[in-house]
Amino acid sequence: MEAFSYYNPTNLVFGKGTVSRLGTLTQAYGKTILLVYGSGSIKRTGLYDEVISQLQSIDATIVELAGIEPNPRLTSVRRGIELCRSEHVEFILAVGGGSVLDAAKAIAAGARYDGDVWDFMVQKATIQDALPMGSILTLSATGSEMNGNAVISDWETKQKRAFGSKHTFPRFSILDPALTFSVPRDQTVNGIVDIMSHVFEQYFTLTTNAPLQERLCESILLTVIENAEKALEYPHDFEARSNLMLCGTLALNGGLISVGTLDDWASHGIEHEISAIYDIPHGAGLSIVFPNWMKYVYRERLDRFTQYAERVWGIERGSKSDEELALAGISATRAFFTRIGAPATLSFYDIGEENLDVMARSAVLFGPIGNFKKLNQQDVREILTLSL
Repeated sequence: MEAFSYYNPTNLVFGKGTVSRLGTLTQAYGKTILLVYGSGSIKRTGLYDEVISQLQSIDATIVELAGIEPNPRLTSVRRGIELCRSEHVEFILAVGGGSVLDAAKAIAAGARYDGDVWDFMVQKATIQDALPMGSILTLSATGSEMNGNAVISDWETKQKRAFGSKHTFPRFSILDPALTFSVPRDQTVNGIVDIMSHVFEQYFTLTTNAPLQERLCESILLTVIENAEKALEYPHDFEARSNLMLCGTLALNGGLISVGTLDDWASHGIEHEISAIYDIPHGAGLSIVFPNWMKYVYRERLDRFTQYAERVWGIERGSKSDEELALAGISATRAFFTRIGAPATLSFYDIGEENLDVMARSAVLFGPIGNFKKLNQQDVREILTLSL
């Protein structure tokens, strides 16, 4: 295990009916609030009215930014920054899933920066300050409710880039599992894959002697597997939804499950290039890429993949060799994704070979990606080819 520093300032407010605490939680940060949300589902479910009522109870001035995209666009972020400046916004409230939260974080950082917010995504600048923000989560997936990370797409240049900063952690995040009851099945599936993929990125490490971190990862994966199909078959199962929601938060909340280890993130880097061009759902892209990344790299550390097969999928070794056992675990991963309805190939979205070289080149723009196995442009292209 390596030396580490762990920091997480977010106040997590979890449970049924916790939106009723919004006014109290918000009032410490100012009265002019930018309300950021997506396509309008929060209006159909009644959550919008509840949020407005809570903010009106503290006499807040509400500025709205609606229409945040599933892969949040740079144009929307810039529009939000302009609103913050023109309306003298003091606090940002994101209501929605990870994309809405990511956009709000970028807006919060950009509003306190003299240059272009895209500078943060292309490593031309680092975030030194940000407006305070909070969130109400409506989708179990990204962990954005309790970390400082965000991913933004520039649709004009077909680039999708991420940033992370201690300045963009939400001050508070309200998590009521009942708010996920109305999430469509395909979005629930994509969220499940996203949660598991976040764990994979931290579990598959070359770092040794980190048994606690390994078991934290395995416990989240097992809990997701145990609850995924319950939530899909019975969308109003509060306990199943609660377990998935907390798994999503703990899977990526600033490094809790990977402290002292070297995580990977190559598969996310590859998926970002796919969705930057084709605008497919992030979780769906990960469902396609991750098992193929596993097939490409598993020999780098067979013992981690055999442990994964045995502990997570309950596969008995029997007479299997290490390689056979490792491959059985990878096959079980693909089978589970397929069973819950996640796609297995890029052809599902009519994606062919036309942009493989473009995506592979862009994925390694700042150098090789990943740590479990350092991937160069040719490696990325091979994984993309396996994903066709």
